[in-house]
Amino acid sequence: MRLERLLKSERMKKDTERFKDLLSNPFETFAKADEIRKRDVGEIVTYVVNRNINFTDICVGNCKFCSFRNRRRYLLTLEEIKEKVKEALDYGCTEVCIQGALYPNADLNFYKSIIEAVRDVSEEIHIHAFSPMEIHHMAKNSGLEIKEVLKELKTAGLNSIPGTSAEILDDEIRRIICPNKINTRQWIEIILTAHRLGIPSTSTMMFGHVEGWEHRIRHILIIREIQKKTNGFTEFIPLPFMHRNNELGKMVVPSSGFEDLLVIAISRIILHPYIKNVQASWVKLGVKLSQVALNVGANDLGGTLMEENISKFAGATGGEFLPKEEMVKIIKAVGRIPKQRSTLYEILD
Repeated sequence: MRLERLLKSERMKKDTERFKDLLSNPFETFAKADEIRKRDVGEIVTYVVNRNINFTDICVGNCKFCSFRNRRRYLLTLEEIKEKVKEALDYGCTEVCIQGALYPNADLNFYKSIIEAVRDVSEEIHIHAFSPMEIHHMAKNSGLEIKEVLKELKTAGLNSIPGTSAEILDDEIRRIICPNKINTRQWIEIILTAHRLGIPSTSTMMFGHVEGWEHRIRHILIIREIQKKTNGFTEFIPLPFMHRNNELGKMVVPSSGFEDLLVIAISRIILHPYIKNVQASWVKLGVKLSQVALNVGANDLGGTLMEENISKFAGATGGEFLPKEEMVKIIKAVGRIPKQRSTLYEILD
């Protein structure tokens, strides 16, 4: 596989060292990222009106960074999922984002039933659901190939997938923080397969734990190379590690706000011109730091969410719901132009 060879190549090593030079003058990097942001997307800052549905916390996994699994030991019924979709539609949501823990023995039919429940309520709402780890889990439990699983999900009504479970795309780091999770190659293969089937995805990176800057930069370079190959990523979302109530948090010093901003700025620079949208996650960063992030490379604030359990249980203090009216105020307060978007970044207002 050409992409795998590239990850081990001298070019990757040289690019990693070259972009590490951006760390030597952070304020120059901030300015450069903001200038690229202006050229890429102008003064518009986008947001999506969506609802999170975390359908279960019952999990067979053992990721050291997780504060969500087996906390309440709940599983939503299909009727409860339908009610949440109805509430989302009543609020004006254009998307439901559906993710959960790795429910024991859950197969393709289990996950398809969730999509079908949403489609029973609405044929129009965008279903953004199931991480690469969940896709691997259902394929394994069903005895099916990844491609076949993704085809079935798409036929059932899946529109796009979250590019989560990426954490850091380095197997040495993954062996420490999530030893039983899919490895780097598997994550890449699932994403490439989805993109080739016409299923777009987000891309993410969870940073601020045991990794170093070289791991972060290599991760972003991998995202860039995939995008050059498929053009299937809608955005890049850097996610600071939430350190409370989990095993990994006891082992590390979390990233500072300044470091969070520098990750966003470097992401914008490395990903230019291949990924135009860089998100500042208000859930992870908080509203005020997200506003600063809009001036160092970010151009999107993410979604209204309505509810959010995974980050909340890990100590995120940004909240679970940011009404669209607040989104508009937050964006206007830093002199930018707010625009509601679809999941695929079509401007809706």
